[in-house]
Amino acid sequence: MRIVAVDAGNTRIKWGVWEGKWSSQESVPTAQSESVTAAWASVPRPYAVYASNVAGRELRASFDAWAASHQVPLHWLVSRAEQCGVRSAYRNPAQLGTDRWASLIAARQLVRGAAIVVNAGTAVTIDALDAQGVFRGGVILPGFALMASALASGTAGLPRAAGQFEVFPDNTADAIATGAVLAVSGAIDRMHGALSAMGPTPRIVLSGGAASAIAPHLTAPIVSVPYLVLEGLRVVAEAELAA
Repeated sequence: MRIVAVDAGNTRIKWGVWEGKWSSQESVPTAQSESVTAAWASVPRPYAVYASNVAGRELRASFDAWAASHQVPLHWLVSRAEQCGVRSAYRNPAQLGTDRWASLIAARQLVRGAAIVVNAGTAVTIDALDAQGVFRGGVILPGFALMASALASGTAGLPRAAGQFEVFPDNTADAIATGAVLAVSGAIDRMHGALSAMGPTPRIVLSGGAASAIAPHLTAPIVSVPYLVLEGLRVVAEAELAA
């Protein structure tokens, strides 16, 4: 059964075609959303599309229009109190971003135990999933680019310049880049320690454009998944279509 999964994020739209395995996985800038549906012209008609959207109503409307014109069922993921082996302890489960919910569902399938689920993109989300599949809560940080941009726009003397990680930075650009890496990796470590204190040691499930910059600075076991939200959407699709 051919399924198209779509992860519409703030910066990029990731999508893939699932036919018992991923036959393709691609991404484009969110500003070029029309190129996604154009690319589907070369894909044999899917049975359904499963999508997560945190990029706004206008993008959702354009995908709805495509699905209606091609008579393809389009299922928008909604964060729930419980789904596919994950239970939410969020105060208002529906308020959780669907990208985070899909990532938690994917992590539960991949790890089958406690996990710290990290998506490092425009923003960085760090979510705690315990060994029983309960989402305990999580944090949201600015991504690397947003941190650097905030410093450049909020101060008179800090540059908007590319830097790299150094243990002891000796220039301002590297100091900013290193600070961002330490802020994110430190937050992951703190969340990992807090969840470890509650039960079995969790693994870190890591995804997103900045994953490769973060991974070397983490000490816990890592499972790297390039398209984690798509994996979660695939799990949801298979569960619903088999019901």
